[in-house]
Amino acid sequence: MPPPLSTDTPAEMQELASSVRHVEAASWRQRVRARGTAWLWQWAAVVPALIVLVPMFGIVAALGAGDAGTRAVLAHMLGTVLPEYLLNSLRITAVVAAGVSVLGVGTAWLVAHCAFPGRRLFEWALILPLAVPAYVTAYAYTDFLQFSGPVQSALRAASGVDRLPWFPEIRSWYGAALVFIGAFYPYVYLLVRTAFIERGRRLFDAARTLGCSPWQAFARVALPMARPAWVAGVALVLMETLADYGAVAYFGVPTFTTGIYRAWLSMGDRVAAAQLAAMLMLAVLLLLVFEARSRSRLRYYGAGARRGGLETRVTLRGARAAAAVAACVVPLLLGFLIPTAIMARLALQELDQVPWERYGGWVWNTVRLAGAAALVAAFAAVLLGYAQRQAPGRLGRIAARLVSVGYAIPGAVIALGILGPVLGLDTWLGDIFGARGLVFSGTAGVVVYAYLVRFLPAALQSVEAGLARIPPSLDASARSLGVGGWAMLRRIHLPLLRGSVLTAALLVFVDVMKELPATLALRPFNMDTLAVVASHLAADERLGEAAIPALTLVAVGLVPVLVLARAIARGR
Repeated sequence: MPPPLSTDTPAEMQELASSVRHVEAASWRQRVRARGTAWLWQWAAVVPALIVLVPMFGIVAALGAGDAGTRAVLAHMLGTVLPEYLLNSLRITAVVAAGVSVLGVGTAWLVAHCAFPGRRLFEWALILPLAVPAYVTAYAYTDFLQFSGPVQSALRAASGVDRLPWFPEIRSWYGAALVFIGAFYPYVYLLVRTAFIERGRRLFDAARTLGCSPWQAFARVALPMARPAWVAGVALVLMETLADYGAVAYFGVPTFTTGIYRAWLSMGDRVAAAQLAAMLMLAVLLLLVFEARSRSRLRYYGAGARRGGLETRVTLRGARAAAAVAACVVPLLLGFLIPTAIMARLALQELDQVPWERYGGWVWNTVRLAGAAALVAAFAAVLLGYAQRQAPGRLGRIAARLVSVGYAIPGAVIALGILGPVLGLDTWLGDIFGARGLVFSGTAGVVVYAYLVRFLPAALQSVEAGLARIPPSLDASARSLGVGGWAMLRRIHLPLLRGSVLTAALLVFVDVMKELPATLALRPFNMDTLAVVASHLAADERLGEAAIPALTLVAVGLVPVLVLARAIARGR
């Protein structure tokens, strides 16, 4: 049967066509608006990254700058001291990498796989050294092990000799390596412990049923599956080691970082220092690339296990249990208990020597700088993380990766990278307004900016983890109700992200309080922080007076560490 003839009038057909065109136009406008909104969110992710990358651009730009004086300074350093600086850095990092691997992997395996007295206590106590800055540990061990310290004094009194030529010198490159091992091994411990718990649990048991001994199953199955976490932890430790200035400067061990300071402050050539900083930044970036490539080539997929750890634990008794306890006690003593006890003893002996009338000012300077940096970093992390969620794409991922590089750059390098653009901005403003002087240089704002460049990645990681726990269906439901963009962030995401944002701010606050190189280089005149005061007093051999600000830093650093310990206890 033929289809019925249409009874629509020409006017009705025109109205229908107009309606169709109207719907198509509205759909086109909606697509254009969505694309425009996506671009806006992508630029919201790119802008913080560009701001953070300005110091890196300043360092790279210094490679093409300089004059004959700069070349003379670099040639002089290359012919005299630079090889020694490089050698010290290489051997310290080699020993530190081996030491944190042994302590971190060994303790992680014991608490994840074995049952022995005190295991649950060591599970979270082994991260306590994260609360003690490396330079504070250096102060403590110097007082304890130097010629006039209690250890050598007691040995000389017991042996009846005036000197102990066989006693190792703590102020040496291997002394610095020992301090870094005790301070940084928790990075490897945390990552590898998680890998042991989450990967290869049943595979390890399967290897045991196939006749492998515990050591063979560990070496052939568990350790290879934890290799990505192991490599990532060691890379993080090496970046922290290369970034350190306080410990090596106090020990008098010239490293590449101290060479940057000497070219800058002793020889008065900021461009030469920036070029040395560019070399160090390149080494750090190569380390990051190596770590990323080593993980990208490894893919491990394992079946999940019951909450609470491994299906089976090896119960240790007798001498083996005592050895396991000793293996966990040694790094805890090395990195936390001994340094804290030594500094507490010194503080009690010198309480009357501390200028308490100035102590409040030091605390206030530290708290306001750390508080400002924490607020700015938390805001930038929320903006960057939420922008990636609203407009996921390659541009946002690249921006996040570039921002993460800042954590790997030493504070001295960041300070040099900031000074060039800031001084140029001051000169430009002076030419415009006909005034000479420092508008931005030497202000607290520049110091906070350096902290943002250095520690924004830590805040971003916490915020991204919080955003990952919010299901995308919640965003879709909000959009269906007419809530999107900033309103969705304000009304939905921020209430759900409260814990993650507070954690991010807390992490940045504590890291800023302990930061020394960038603060030393950029702080305004007469704005000393606890870290700067402790460094100056220790350099003047007034360790008793330095103990009070150092212990204050340790006490504040314990806050996020205890929060992390509580999370570990909950996740057993």
